Amino acid sequence: MQGIAIAVVALALAGAPGAGAQQEAHQHDTGQLGTVNFANSCRAEVQPVLARGMALLHSFEFGPAIEAFTTVTGTDPSCSIALWGIALAQWGNPFANAARPAAQLQAGRATLERAAAIPTMTPRERDYVAAATALYDRSDTVDQGTRRRAYRDSMALVAANYPDDPEASVFYALALAAAADPTEKSYADQLKAGAILEKLWLSQPQHPGMAHYIIHSYDVPALAPRAVDAARRYAKIAPDAPHALHMPSHTFTRLGYWQDSIETNLLSAAAARKVNAIGEELHASDYLAYAYLQSGQDGAARKVADALPEILARRDPATASAAPPAAAAYALAAIPARYALERSAWADAARLDARTTAFSYVDALSWFAKALGAARGRDVRAARAAVEEIQRCLDRTVASRETYWVEQVTIEKLAANAWLALAEDRAADALALMREAADREDRTEKAAISPGPLAPARELLGEMLLELKQPNEALVAFQKTIAKEPSRFRAVAGALRAASAAGDESAARKYAGQLVAICARADAAARPELQAARVLVQGR
Repeated sequence: MQGIAIAVVALALAGAPGAGAQQEAHQHDTGQLGTVNFANSCRAEVQPVLARGMALLHSFEFGPAIEAFTTVTGTDPSCSIALWGIALAQWGNPFANAARPAAQLQAGRATLERAAAIPTMTPRERDYVAAATALYDRSDTVDQGTRRRAYRDSMALVAANYPDDPEASVFYALALAAAADPTEKSYADQLKAGAILEKLWLSQPQHPGMAHYIIHSYDVPALAPRAVDAARRYAKIAPDAPHALHMPSHTFTRLGYWQDSIETNLLSAAAARKVNAIGEELHASDYLAYAYLQSGQDGAARKVADALPEILARRDPATASAAPPAAAAYALAAIPARYALERSAWADAARLDARTTAFSYVDALSWFAKALGAARGRDVRAARAAVEEIQRCLDRTVASRETYWVEQVTIEKLAANAWLALAEDRAADALALMREAADREDRTEKAAISPGPLAPARELLGEMLLELKQPNEALVAFQKTIAKEPSRFRAVAGALRAASAAGDESAARKYAGQLVAICARADAAARPELQAARVLVQGR
């Protein structure tokens, strides 16, 4: 594929205040990052580097973007839009729910103050800077969710005031999707953002941000089919951006396209390794391990887990990327936990190392896996100790005001307590707790940081119902899981077991066929569930 030109078209927008300023068009080949047209009043000689910075920003390659914008301001100190770009890159991934630390907020605020002090920027550029300030303003007294919504509303005004500026609408759509309430199940904001982006994308098909943000906007089960075209095209638009190679797997994961997810994450991890983007490599590795495990390729998943120490050894100096530190920590905890839980290796899960990090909700992952492993192995004492550690993680998460993650850790605690109760032969309590966990998980959404929960709560409910000899109810639970998480190995295998136990031979054969198809590339030494499915399919 030939290099795609990245253009920053420095033409005054029709009707935009300050349009009388002298501006020229510049187009520069800066690698395969896509094409961005962004009107600005910066000097002609900085346009090539500014172009690269804008393209990198749209693909969440924050470290390289900051480097590019910093180079611009070194040559043209009056380029306010480059400082604006730095500030957005300093904010990091807008879909990251983790609270930004004080140092990060101070740095972004200082950058925008520098931008606001430039007297020569156009009114439009001043509006961009003012809108971004909402992300950082009064961070000591106003919670992050409120500030994200304030930024969304400010960008809505910028987009309305400059209808001929597609970039204003792109950044508004991004803010709209990023601030969407994960408990609001009409997905009105995501649909609105997607509609804005899809319309714009028709006229700028090589724009990296439009494809990227369509995937994010539709990164929920009900909307994922709408993102397939963007997922198929984004990596081709910006193949030099590691995150662009990873992002299609968000859609592929939602739809159960495991081999597609594997292939794009292999490319992403390799590209991230080349530039030492450790966070992005780990993030891609989590999605990669997840896809391997769903398709029965356990040996390949084991290699991903075994590679973690080597990746950790290269952590410094690391390149800032779309994956924030929390995403790297999440992957480090999630990958070994997934490898144990997905394979029913309960003893291995119970023996997992549990680290203490700066992210309490990440620490809870390991304790959750340990609790499930111990409870499934009927080690009541170890399971109870793990549940107590989950509570400590929850207390820390509450103290840090991580609202989204408080709910996620609460769901994990409920599920762990449910299996502990079952290990203690308190079946009624176990089912009540597990149903509450499943209902609460249904009311929220997974974070972009993860391909999915370590163990979906409703899937765990189905497995518990099987343990309690209630196959008909178990089948319903697995079917609901499959509707939300298509082609999940354990959900489909669970549905097969439940249908068989309920005497529904037709359903059992259907799910057996599905499991065999999902695992077309599975290891020769297949899991017992897959072996049973193959026998049933062959016996037709």
